[in-house]
Amino acid sequence: MAKTKKKVISLLIVAALIAVIPLFTLKGAEFGGSDDAGSKVVSEITGTEYEPWFTPVMETWIGGELPGEIESLLFCVQTGIGVGVLAFFMGRFVERKKNENQQNRTA
Repeated sequence: MAKTKKKVISLLIVAALIAVIPLFTLKGAEFGGSDDAGSKVVSEITGTEYEPWFTPVMETWIGGELPGEIESLLFCVQTGIGVGVLAFFMGRFVERKKNENQQNRTA
């Protein structure tokens, strides 16, 4: 077996372990959002209940709180757009460098 093939297999095993181990070690753990943690800290500091300054725009449009699935979808779409923009500009920089190297070779 080639050295790179062994390296790939070992990295895949490590990635699988990183994905599986938390499932068994973190049973019963509760994960809260940063909004909840921040509002608790503000309440502790000021001694009064935290009230948001404004309501989210999407919640005013639909007249209530967004379901968790829709929030996740919007977050994933936002992430995809950001990755697309970054990949586009990184590709542009790589192609610019290739073109500059070709022009320097022919000159």
